[in-house]
Amino acid sequence: MIFKIPEHRKPLIKRLYRVTLIIIGLLIVIFNDAFGDNEAFGIFGLLYFLFLFVSIAYWIFKQIRSIIRLKHEKAKTELMHLKSQVNPHFFFNMLNNLYGLVDKDSKKAQELILKLSDMMRYSIYDGQKETVLLSEEITYLKNYIELHKMRYHKTIDIQFNDDIKDNDYQIMPLLFIILVENAFKHGVENLRENAYVYITMTAKNNQVHFEVKNNFDNAIDNEQGGIGLDNLKRRLELVYPKQHHLSFSKENDVFEAQLTISKL
Repeated sequence: MIFKIPEHRKPLIKRLYRVTLIIIGLLIVIFNDAFGDNEAFGIFGLLYFLFLFVSIAYWIFKQIRSIIRLKHEKAKTELMHLKSQVNPHFFFNMLNNLYGLVDKDSKKAQELILKLSDMMRYSIYDGQKETVLLSEEITYLKNYIELHKMRYHKTIDIQFNDDIKDNDYQIMPLLFIILVENAFKHGVENLRENAYVYITMTAKNNQVHFEVKNNFDNAIDNEQGGIGLDNLKRRLELVYPKQHHLSFSKENDVFEAQLTISKL
């Protein structure tokens, strides 16, 4: 039978252990003059200081491990918080659209509800996972695009070209959606006609490259950025440090975002 020390007793035992080590050390120093030449006393002293060194080294190791664990837990908590901030406004907007569509076109409303349900399920459950399949992330993006197509009362040129072939990598969920949301929010939303969003995703050689290009209204002072992109940058820093490249460019009335993630 293995004797297990009760949790409430452990702090007391640790204090007694430290006090005992200190007392033994003081006794060795005090009686060193009297018994210093004694071989047994010398061996005892040597073993004591060796044991003391091991104990200090173990204590330092535990402190370092505790600091690393705390940093990891802090990063994990921050990451979960960042994930929870992803696209809630999109779901609210879609629910508002559904409310107005139920009486006008019930069939279309049903289609929207099914797609929205799939997206919410993915965001709530798969979105909390550390990684998902890249193909699942693409399906999520395509559902998002389809919902936008169904809710707008204007023609939009939306193209999504993906090439992942057999390279169905594991990747952190809900990364690319922020860039796609940005393109719709700052581009499509403000254009009455000729709006477009072109999306390309390729995966090869253990690397994923994602590109979003959209036009926007130059007359509107609407800087593409904000909390969403800050969220994305921080998540990339936490999960893919020195393994990603995120860039933005703006020329005339065209905005382009590119994200490359390596070493998946």
